[in-house]
Amino acid sequence: MTVIVLIAVAEGLRGHLTRWMIEIAAGVFVGNPSARVRDRVWTVLAQRVGDGQAVMIEPADNEQGWAVRTAGRDRGYPIDYDGLILFARPRR
Repeated sequence: MTVIVLIAVAEGLRGHLTRWMIEIAAGVFVGNPSARVRDRVWTVLAQRVGDGQAVMIEPADNEQGWAVRTAGRDRGYPIDYDGLILFARPRR
């Protein structure tokens, strides 16, 4: 399963994402796309996110079973801490 959260992005980008995933709440998308589709969707999101933010949680072969991708302005970023993925946020 893949989860994508979009914050402050254009409506057209959210509409584009509904081709492959279901929007279960405002800006929260869930689906089970193939790895190829998931990578292509992320490429489009990262290019078009603008001043907004995008976070994708996807299946991964690690201890936690998932990985995080982030894009956009003032975004957090994943840190690998001895095999455990922690999420850091920029200081303001």
